[in-house]
Amino acid sequence: MPTHRPRGQRGAALPSPVVMLSVIAVAMAGIAFVATRGGEPAEREVTTVARNTTPSPSPSATFTPSADPKPTPPPVQRGKVYVEVYNNSGITGLAGSVAQRATGIGWKVVGSDNWYGTIPATTVYYPAKLKPAARQLALDLGIKRTALAIDPMRLDRLTVILTGPIAAPAAG
Repeated sequence: MPTHRPRGQRGAALPSPVVMLSVIAVAMAGIAFVATRGGEPAEREVTTVARNTTPSPSPSATFTPSADPKPTPPPVQRGKVYVEVYNNSGITGLAGSVAQRATGIGWKVVGSDNWYGTIPATTVYYPAKLKPAARQLALDLGIKRTALAIDPMRLDRLTVILTGPIAAPAAG
């Protein structure tokens, strides 16, 4: 009668496909993180400019009309621009109070909530077509930073993200 030798316990257990895909996904996420960090978003600082409303008379000044005067852009109609306000600070109720302030000034605030993510400073984000309105809203609320809207922000409105309390702008 032949004798059977016991099988050896040597071998390798292969991980399941789910574990392998999870490891690959984590590695890809790490590569994407390293590849995309360090790029700061384009930002702009809004500053107010004092204008001298009384021209100083000059004895040699003469008026010469230009051939094609630069048309002045129409004023921003606050009630026709949608605004969303988000709180990215630890201050409870900050978005709601700033939203009420914007509504009182005449802006059409359509929502306020919390924002989850990292924002460097309080900012008014805008789509390209609403740049003048973003500047006006920033001036109205005393916010110094504006930037182009980023994903997942909607492109039919202004998005205000608050990282801390904002002071009321000085009356001018």
